[in-house]
Amino acid sequence: MADVTDPYANPDAPLLTIGDIVVTKDWIYVPQGRFPLRGTTWTVQDATQVNEVIPTWAIIVAIVVALVTCLLGLLFLLVKEQQYTGFVSITVTGEGLYHTAQFAPGPTSAQWANAQAAQARAFAATA
Repeated sequence: MADVTDPYANPDAPLLTIGDIVVTKDWIYVPQGRFPLRGTTWTVQDATQVNEVIPTWAIIVAIVVALVTCLLGLLFLLVKEQQYTGFVSITVTGEGLYHTAQFAPGPTSAQWANAQAAQARAFAATA
C-alpha cells in the first residue's frame, strides 16, 4: 500500500500550485489542458511600482491641528505610506504551451513568485 504522505506515490498528486497552474510529477495542468512538465521554461516578471504618498488622514489631521496649534500640525505632512501598483506574473512555456498567471503586487510578491518558479524549474529538471 502506498504511503499517502508521499507526493510521488500518486503521479497525478499536485506537487505545486501557482495560481491556476498545477504541477504534478510529470504534468502541468492549466485551464487550456494538460501538458508535459519536461522541457518547460518558467519566467517571472515583476512589474511592481512603489509610490510614496501622503495619506489622506495625515493631510486632514495636519490641517485640523495646524488651525489649533499653529505650525505643529504641519509635521503630519511628513508621514508617508507606500502604495503598490502593477503586477507580478509567472509564465510557463513548453511544447504547445504558453500560460501566464498574474498576482497582486506587494512587498514580498516578487520574492514569493521567484521561489515558486525556482521550485517549478527544479521539478521540470527532474521530470
